[in-house]
Amino acid sequence: MTDLTSFDAYCFDLDGTIFVGDTLLPGVQETIAELRSRRKKIMFLTNTSVQTRLDCQKRLERLGLPCELEEIMTAIYVSGMYFRENAPDAAVYLLGEPAMEEELRQFGVRITEEPLAATHVLVGMDRNFSYDKLNLGMKAIRRGAKLVAANPDPVCPATDGVIPDTWSLVKALETAGQSEAYMVIGKPSSYYAQKALQSLGIPSEKCLMVGDRLETDILLGLNSGMRTALVLTGIASADDIGRDTITPDFVIATLGEIYRELWERDRAVSGK
Repeated sequence: MTDLTSFDAYCFDLDGTIFVGDTLLPGVQETIAELRSRRKKIMFLTNTSVQTRLDCQKRLERLGLPCELEEIMTAIYVSGMYFRENAPDAAVYLLGEPAMEEELRQFGVRITEEPLAATHVLVGMDRNFSYDKLNLGMKAIRRGAKLVAANPDPVCPATDGVIPDTWSLVKALETAGQSEAYMVIGKPSSYYAQKALQSLGIPSEKCLMVGDRLETDILLGLNSGMRTALVLTGIASADDIGRDTITPDFVIATLGEIYRELWERDRAVSGK
């Protein structure tokens, strides 16, 4: 029988699953430490477009969760992979924050500051988004540039609730540019899942995807053959499960439930 303890690899979302703001969520530290002690593979799969992998690594270290850079995958890192593999001659106009350009340049992606010269417009979360940016992005799209979303997240968890994320900006650009998004790079895309599984080197059925969003984290896991666990510390609530067609394999209040099940299984095996 499959339970929360029976996997070789554990994939965790970050915002709303591991932390909110600069606060680790309940049960996170002991769960990750216990999984590592049992030599389980760990990956952090995030849709962030405002932090590079190195930024994420430093943030996790500050919060007391040291990890290897190779254990982190972000939407903008996967975007770099996508352009290098599928559109190596692209001229990409960016609507996002500095981390996006920093990550893409590592893959040799050609970035243009001229909207009318762009073959693609890549959109991420942008806390300085403006009417001028919308206008320039619209011009590129109406000229024929393909609209690419770093992720499909409409909002992002924050300490005081939620704030607008990438998809809110994409919808504005779709409306003004009169063209739908050509590609979504981040979770739950099959491309993102493929890259994560390649990095893990473990069959999908031996992986558990843990996250706080049904439409990204859980859907990515289900579509790629992973088992899934929805954690109720972020965006989704228990009520959302009944209203949505996306059904996780497990629902847990906090990551601490994985830790407890690991120890309960040990006691059952030892008979104590």
